[in-house]
Amino acid sequence: MYLGIDLGTSEVKVLLLGADHRVLAVAGSPLTVSRPQPHWSEQDPADWWAATGAAVAAVRAKAPKEFAAVRAIGLSGQMHGATLLDAADRVLRPAILWNDTRSSAECAELTQRFPALPQVAGNLAMPGFTAPKLLWVAKHEPAVFAKVASVLLPKDWLRLCMTGEKVGEMSDAAGTLWLDVERRAWSPELLAATGLTVGHMPRLVEGSAVSGTLLPAVAQAWGLPAGVVVAGGGGDNAASAVGIGAVQPGAGFLSLGTSGVMFVVTDKFRPNPASAVHAFCHAVPGRWHQMSVTLSAASSLAWVTKLLRADGEAALLAQSEALTDAERDAAPIFLPYLSGERTPHNDASAQGMFFGLNHDTDAARLAWAVIEGVAFSMCDGLAALQAAGTKVGALSLVGGGSRSALWGQLLASALNLELHVPDGGAAGGALGAARLAWLADGGVEAEVCGTPATLTKFVPQAAQHARLAPRYARYRALYPATKALNPH
Repeated sequence: MYLGIDLGTSEVKVLLLGADHRVLAVAGSPLTVSRPQPHWSEQDPADWWAATGAAVAAVRAKAPKEFAAVRAIGLSGQMHGATLLDAADRVLRPAILWNDTRSSAECAELTQRFPALPQVAGNLAMPGFTAPKLLWVAKHEPAVFAKVASVLLPKDWLRLCMTGEKVGEMSDAAGTLWLDVERRAWSPELLAATGLTVGHMPRLVEGSAVSGTLLPAVAQAWGLPAGVVVAGGGGDNAASAVGIGAVQPGAGFLSLGTSGVMFVVTDKFRPNPASAVHAFCHAVPGRWHQMSVTLSAASSLAWVTKLLRADGEAALLAQSEALTDAERDAAPIFLPYLSGERTPHNDASAQGMFFGLNHDTDAARLAWAVIEGVAFSMCDGLAALQAAGTKVGALSLVGGGSRSALWGQLLASALNLELHVPDGGAAGGALGAARLAWLADGGVEAEVCGTPATLTKFVPQAAQHARLAPRYARYRALYPATKALNPH
């Protein structure tokens, strides 16, 4: 039996996986985010530990016999968060989270200090990453910075509580801007740019390797035997990929959640920072991955549904499904930049837009424009990945948007890729964490990281792809034509 613990932003999810691949129990414990000032997003690490204990207890109550037979635990979690510890391992301040944007000015400063950062770290300096957060702390909270002895990512702070060991792993560390992503090792030069050294960082292991064993007191409190192994684990997206079997080059997923993510496994480090592509280590040895990001994906549909006061997203999509091809061709073009945009523009000031409104524009056409605009944004992301030399095969389709057959087919035709909706895709990082625990316990990757059964398959339709082409060309022309009009 294997336990996966996923420390998300809104909850800690714990999953119990059997050696026959069956998910035996799942439980979650909620978390809240503190926003004491505009652009700030923080959490108290003590809340992570309390929520983890509650979720573990709930899983134990659901399957007590199986839980007692757990052999290894894997960790997954929200990336980029800065958990600052003093020399006695005490938390110095609330953790600064991935969606905290206070460090915009520090991003430019960091790149000035080390111009080669995008090539070494595989990413542009953005406020979401960990390194700019430390520059902000040094500048605005110097007394706190002076006491910093260790910096841990959120899931790795949980590991410290569980094992007493300060250990990180490659996929999460790649999201700090302190890792030499190609070498899979901390970069002294990147660390020096933020006033830190390798001594401030945890020891690194691969996600499928042993990072330590459960402390006796924790094992007793959780009702587990002594010596339970804790695996390196993975950042949330990398762990989710392991959970759906995306571990070989070319495999990956497209996630239609609040944001949209295209994740593709690569056989080597393939950076393309100029197009705001993220290049990270994967959670399994010898592999990397690329990600393109659309900041407003399913959230764009939620926004237009609320704007139109429609009777739910499904009802609005049903109206769009009834449109003829000619009516869809006459719909407005939508830029889904409601929160700025990441790939390929990396423009926080980019704004959303409907272009081509007329007296025939109705709710159905607006909804079609929105889901089409998100699909076109994902096409931009695919092009950015391919420009870095990445070959993309069929992708899994996960996230809330995967429930819409209309949107799934639209995406498949726009991208000209097969999309498979996997069984159990909602389990996310917790399932991948449990699989990484299994690997750390001696499991064989080919047997542990299989691909789940496909619930639905979307195959590109040549006719639809051809009809979308001229609309995609208009979509691509809009941003450069209007960029100067956006507020800066």
